[in-house]
Amino acid sequence: MFDAFWRAAAYCLHPRLMLWSLLPLLLAGGAVALLGWTYWEPAVAAVRDTLEQWALTAAMLQWLETVGANQLRTLVGPMIVVALAVPVLVLLSLLLVATLMTPAIVRLVAARRFPALEVRRGASAWQALGWALACTVAALLALLLSVPLWLVPPLVLVLPPLIWGWLTCRVLAFDTLALHASANERHFVLRRHRWALLFMGIVCGYLGALPSMMWALSAATLIFAPLLVLASVWLYTLVFAFAALWFAHFTLAELQRLRHAEAVAVARASTSTPAAPLIETAVDA
Repeated sequence: MFDAFWRAAAYCLHPRLMLWSLLPLLLAGGAVALLGWTYWEPAVAAVRDTLEQWALTAAMLQWLETVGANQLRTLVGPMIVVALAVPVLVLLSLLLVATLMTPAIVRLVAARRFPALEVRRGASAWQALGWALACTVAALLALLLSVPLWLVPPLVLVLPPLIWGWLTCRVLAFDTLALHASANERHFVLRRHRWALLFMGIVCGYLGALPSMMWALSAATLIFAPLLVLASVWLYTLVFAFAALWFAHFTLAELQRLRHAEAVAVARASTSTPAAPLIETAVDA
């Protein structure tokens, strides 16, 4: 796992990876810029109207005006809009990296480190996309259900990264094995190393939360919102590209070890009695 981590960090400096990261940046950044230009003011106005209709928040806003914190009251609406937009940015960046960059990253890692690894195509691109969308829906539901718990100060720093980590693990582990592993091999590797993969996903989830810290530095960052949105999207893209590299190095190495162990077992068994392949026996068990 740690060997794969350092290899992934080194691959992040590859010029080809930097070029690949521009496409998700252009797509996500363009979409966010267009939506922000069109809906920023209506969204802020809608949030303010909603807050003023709730008795508790209306009283809080009135108290801010009473103590002379009118500027802070003005910033509440934009800050809530940004807080709601950040999870969308994270999900969009992850899906774009999984769809546009991960297949190319897997081919790069395989060509440079595992050139002899056989391609068995255990899942198509449509299956990978369907899996990513299904996991994304589950993650969104988990986020919505966990929102009330965010009011407890420690949990707001724990729950979202855990959910991002679970989603990263489920999506990228599947994608990095989709091309080279058969369906049985993929199921076996994912089940056998599920805790290691989950740990890697959680680490990447916390790394993915770092770009969000830019918005928490100061309310003045809202002035530079357009530039910070583009910077956030690019940082999210790089974080998930690193995650794809980490998962690719780890899962392909485990796949190669599995096939080597299977070949040795079959060779030993062939000298005595015919035996079923190791992977099929392991999966059936």
